[in-house]
Amino acid sequence: MSKQANVDFVLEQMADAGDVTARKMFGEYAIYCRGKIVALFCDDQLFMKPTVAGRAFIGKVKEGAPYPGAKPWFLVTGDSCEDGEWLSELVRLTERELPAPKPKTPKAAKAKPKKPTKAAPKRAAKKREI
Repeated sequence: MSKQANVDFVLEQMADAGDVTARKMFGEYAIYCRGKIVALFCDDQLFMKPTVAGRAFIGKVKEGAPYPGAKPWFLVTGDSCEDGEWLSELVRLTERELPAPKPKTPKAAKAKPKKPTKAAPKRAAKKREI
């Protein structure tokens, strides 16, 4: 599980990229830039979403799975995490290449249970005289 202080440090390093935020998800963190997920921070490690521009910028890419069963993401380690200028540029390049997030569809209002309708009054049966 990642420590909040480490997430905050990485966010500080990425600050020049623009609107960068983190949201806790499943005990770890998703990192957003302008509403797009650009990275994951899992087990105190930074994983950047793979893009062509990111691969070209990094050069020799190290890959790793941020969680069991995940596809490989770019693993950013050591001095690269501490180089704010470099990291901000990687975030900018990654964000530019990603599609805009899909607009959220409004949740449908819960259907209110229908009130039971009153049954039509029963008509009194006419007595037959024999």
